[in-house]
Amino acid sequence: MTETAKKSGRIACLLADGFEDSEFRVPYDRLRQAGYLVEIIGASAGQKLAGERKRETATTDFGIDEVQVADYQGLLIPGGYSPDKLRADERFVEFVTEFDRTGRPLAAVCHGPQLLLAAQLQQGRTLTAWKTVQSDLRQAGANVVDQQVVVDGNWITSRKPDDLEAFSARFIAELDHRAAGARPNESIPASTP
Repeated sequence: MTETAKKSGRIACLLADGFEDSEFRVPYDRLRQAGYLVEIIGASAGQKLAGERKRETATTDFGIDEVQVADYQGLLIPGGYSPDKLRADERFVEFVTEFDRTGRPLAAVCHGPQLLLAAQLQQGRTLTAWKTVQSDLRQAGANVVDQQVVVDGNWITSRKPDDLEAFSARFIAELDHRAAGARPNESIPASTP
């Protein structure tokens, strides 16, 4: 672990085969450039995962049974088919539920909020997602808005690959804000990307 990563903290990235290539790669790279250590968590350690479009591959650092929520300052849930696969495994749903209780930044893009639905966390929350997931969220009691980036307490959500730069910037800004001593669920002012 680099000194920068030690200072900034660890980010859990929940991932399975079929993730949307750019929705993993762009936030992963931006977080690392900002000094965060991003750990890829899958069903087991050492899994070779392929993106939906086969442009990106990733190898899991840890299996879900090897990690503790308390060790992470942020949670990243990329979209694609990955969240649908992960939500079928109760261990990932429980991880998301526990992580949300911490009030630390939780970032989900595109189909990522499917894990929030599986954890039944969406009731009364304001968020966005891919168009088809927006409908599911709305029917499940969420306040859905069609915007590039939506922040509701500790949640940062975005719709699609076109939103990734703004999504990544806002996630990093929220992580930095918390690292500077902000209280759980106290987000930065909305004018910041």
